[in-house]
Amino acid sequence: MVVYGAKRRLRSLLWEFVTRTFPVALRGMAWELMAATGLLVLGSAAGFILTATEPERFYSFVDAGLAGDRGPTASCESLEGALYDGGTLASALAPFAAFLFSHNARIGLMCFALGFAAGVPTALLMFTNGLMLGAFAAIYSQCGLDYQFWGWVLPHGVTELLAICLCGAAGLRVGRALINPGMYRRRDALAIAGRRAAVVALGSVGLFFIAGGIEGLFRQLVTDDLIRWNVALSTVIVWLLYFGFSGRTAREAR
Repeated sequence: MVVYGAKRRLRSLLWEFVTRTFPVALRGMAWELMAATGLLVLGSAAGFILTATEPERFYSFVDAGLAGDRGPTASCESLEGALYDGGTLASALAPFAAFLFSHNARIGLMCFALGFAAGVPTALLMFTNGLMLGAFAAIYSQCGLDYQFWGWVLPHGVTELLAICLCGAAGLRVGRALINPGMYRRRDALAIAGRRAAVVALGSVGLFFIAGGIEGLFRQLVTDDLIRWNVALSTVIVWLLYFGFSGRTAREAR
């Protein structure tokens, strides 16, 4: 009976976190989210322009081991083939999905943790993550594969990049409290900001898990561009509705 009550309480807390605590905490740091997203977009634009003008710069932004055969010297045929070279068994891709989840979650949580250094390392990490994405986009763009590349990236990328931006926003919020505590003592401002930022960072782990599942399974198994784009658009709508309206009180709606 005690175990059943504990499980019921846990489910109740989880439901409260998902439906109210997490989205409300995020809406309280809208400016930080815009700043983190702006840094990622700015880094992507810089990586794209620099790589498009001088392709040899690609390896300044992307580790050679991560890039594999997808580099500036790769043929357009091999680049296109990499977008559709998926496996056939979900069970074989499950370990890959688990790796992606742990890797991306680690990067995102670093963005949050580094906020305690006045948010500067967080801002740099957001920018450098954008550089890598922009460099990859430039390589595919030179082969006229923009539509195919983004169709490959966005089904999982919408959720994954959102999670990274949320962690970045959490780190920037902590950094902001350190630099400008406002009416609070710096210690109290950090405690308040840290609690809200921790909620957002914790919720982002769930988003990383969802993105890892899409990246490791769906993206490898589904090779139709139209389906990929529809899934990407669907995730955009779902997250806009969730973070925009979930847990919203009547006063907040007004």
